[in-house]
Amino acid sequence: MRALVQRVSRASVSIAGKTVSSIDQGLIVFVGVGKNDTPDDARYLADKVAGLRIFSDHEGKFNLSAHEISGSILLVSQFTLYASTRKGRRPSFTEAAEPAEAQSLIAEFERSLRETEIQVQTGIFQEHMLVEILNDGPVTIFIDSEDRHKPRHA
Repeated sequence: MRALVQRVSRASVSIAGKTVSSIDQGLIVFVGVGKNDTPDDARYLADKVAGLRIFSDHEGKFNLSAHEISGSILLVSQFTLYASTRKGRRPSFTEAAEPAEAQSLIAEFERSLRETEIQVQTGIFQEHMLVEILNDGPVTIFIDSEDRHKPRHA
């Protein structure tokens, strides 16, 4: 699974001109599911996101998580995180999970986030959404659950 995480002052999701979710200070998390991902990937990624220390402490250092600042998370499914542009100009999405599997793993990711007691809002799976983001910093972090299997570099 992959997550693109942005620190925001506020963010919202609208569908057909109606706001369906919104948060103030916190994180917007775009999540994509690959065809080989498992519930363990969803739980790993949720733990990483929930503990991500990208909010400034009193010294201006990234030392605080969304939970520690009483922030919220806006979760938006985004299969395009698995786009491949290696061939041609049209992205290929062959590495993205099928919708039913993706929806199940995104639900597991959401459940895992909620267990951390962070308030979570969501977009609506497979809907065309307009996402409004006021990126704070800007701070944008990419996390891939496959990274947990790679050796650390010295």
